[in-house]
Amino acid sequence: MNAGESAVGFPVLPDYRGACLSNVVPALLGPPDAAGWLPAPAREAKAVVLLLVDGMGWEQLQQRAGFVPVMSAMEGGPITTVAPTTTTTALTSLTTGSAPGEHGLIGYQIHMQGQVLNALRWTAGPKKADVRKTIVPEQMQTRPAFFGRRVPAVGRSEFRGTGFTRAHLDGVDHRGYKLTSSIAVEVQMLVDGGAPLVYAYYDGPDRVAHEYGLGPHLDAEYAEVDHLVARLLAVLPPEAALLVVSDHGQVMVGDATVELARDVLALTSVVSGEARFRWLHARPGRAGELLGAATDLYGRHGLAVGRQQVLDEEWLGPYVSPEARSRMGDVALVPRDPVAFTEPKPPAKKPPPAEPKPPFRLMARHGSLTSAEMVVPCLAAYGTRG
Repeated sequence: MNAGESAVGFPVLPDYRGACLSNVVPALLGPPDAAGWLPAPAREAKAVVLLLVDGMGWEQLQQRAGFVPVMSAMEGGPITTVAPTTTTTALTSLTTGSAPGEHGLIGYQIHMQGQVLNALRWTAGPKKADVRKTIVPEQMQTRPAFFGRRVPAVGRSEFRGTGFTRAHLDGVDHRGYKLTSSIAVEVQMLVDGGAPLVYAYYDGPDRVAHEYGLGPHLDAEYAEVDHLVARLLAVLPPEAALLVVSDHGQVMVGDATVELARDVLALTSVVSGEARFRWLHARPGRAGELLGAATDLYGRHGLAVGRQQVLDEEWLGPYVSPEARSRMGDVALVPRDPVAFTEPKPPAKKPPPAEPKPPFRLMARHGSLTSAEMVVPCLAAYGTRG
C-alpha cells in the first residue's frame, strides 16, 4: 500500500519493498539513486544525521503543523513503519535495515524459552527479573546495526548497556546525553569530526503521549521537537543533511480497554505482544477453536487473524525466520478501534497500602495497523550553519 494512500483503509501494511522504515538505512548506505522516495538532501549530502523521534506519527504531525514550522518546511513526506508498530520492533528494523521477521524482535513482549520477555526492559517472569544472562541480547538478535559499520549513536545515557540497546545497537559508538540540549552538541562534534552518518534518538513525544494523551501537552512537545530540529540544522554545515523519521504514531485509548474473556483465556496458554497487537498462543490442538472464539468476541473491534494469514500477507516481512516463527502466537488481535486488549489482573496477595498510589494509565497507545500508527514522517533538510 502506498504511504500516501494510507489514511484510508485498514489494515495499513508495511511497504517492505519500498518506502518503509526498514529501508531507510539501506537507502542511506547504498547508491545515491537507489531509493527515489528518500528526500533529496538525505540522498545527496556528504554527511547525514538520522534523527529518530519516538512516537511522532505522520497524522499527528500534520494535525500540529502550526507548532512545527521547521519540519513543515522540510522535504519529504510519509512512509510506513513496520508491524507491529512498537518501539522495540521498529528501532531494530531501522538500525539493522531488516524486517521484523528477519531480526526476530517481533514485539514488546516476546514468548521465548518458555517465558515472556519484555524486550524494552529485558526482563521476564512475575518478578520481572533481569534476563540478560539467560537471553543474551546479542544472540537473540544477531543482525549487525548499520551493516557492521561503526556509526556513532547519540542516545540517552541511561539506555547504554541495557538489553534492548545491546540487541539493536551492538557495535556502535555510543554517545550519551542526559539533557536534550546536549543532542545538538554531540551531533556537531561528530559531524565536524568526519562522521558520514550519525544516528540520534529522542523519545519525548512517545513519553508525553503515553502519559497525557494527544492534547495540549503533546502540542507543546511537538513544538519542542521542532526547536530541536532547528538547533540540529543550525549546527550542521550546508553539505550535511538532517533526516527525521519515527518508529510509530499514536492513537488515544484512555480507559477504552477490553479485558480478555475467560473463554478465550481457557484456550490460551500464553499471551504476548502488546495491548494493540496481542498475540494469543493456543493450548495444544486448540488453535482453530481459539481463532473462532477470538473472532466472535473481538472481530467487531478490528481483526482477529491466524498466524498463517500474518505470514501469507507478509505483516512481518517477505521472510520470517524459524526463530521469529517460534515467537509468534497462533492468533493476533489487531484493533481498528481505539481500544487496548488487556489481561485480567490477578487477585492481590497483599492488602493495599493505607494511601495507595494512583495507577499509571497509558493514555495514548500504539502497536496496531491503523494509519495513525503505521504512517510516519521521512523529512530532510540541509544544514544552515554559516
